[in-house]
Amino acid sequence: MKISKLIYSLLTGLIMMGLFSCATIPKGAEAVKPFDKEKYLGKWYEIARLDFKFERNLNNTTASYSLNDNGTIKVDNQGYNTKKEEWTQAIGKAKFVGDDDIAKLKVSFFGPFYSGYNVIAIDKEYKYALVAGESLKYLWILSRETEIPEDVKNEYLKMAEKIGYNTSELIWVEHTKQD
Repeated sequence: MKISKLIYSLLTGLIMMGLFSCATIPKGAEAVKPFDKEKYLGKWYEIARLDFKFERNLNNTTASYSLNDNGTIKVDNQGYNTKKEEWTQAIGKAKFVGDDDIAKLKVSFFGPFYSGYNVIAIDKEYKYALVAGESLKYLWILSRETEIPEDVKNEYLKMAEKIGYNTSELIWVEHTKQD
């Protein structure tokens, strides 16, 4: 009886750890350090992404980041759903996994469930960013404007491929509508 309770407790603990924690960065990727969270705040245009359920059929996608009173970062994602012909919005929060000068965060749109959000490349002016999720299924190229210079794009694609991303699967986002 004691052994089954112990096994049950261990299994419950492992399941809970799996639900409330996450592998936050793909193997081979490194979060930017030093990172200036103040310079990262504001509006970013999604230039490219790997497709996934929550952004499927979206174009004109943006992410806006601002500080919450409790020190977390408010995440306001918006996009135009081309199938439903309507704007969608998702509000979440992000927090640093460790020190806030390392661009390794976790983001949540659904209560206690977090996913990795890691800025793995950024230019000096904080105009262009390459963001890795928790695995090779999630990747974003972001810009402060609706386009990105070809040399920056190529540099970020090479970086992503070196880590193991299949960049041929990227969706190149159009920015043709205003919200």
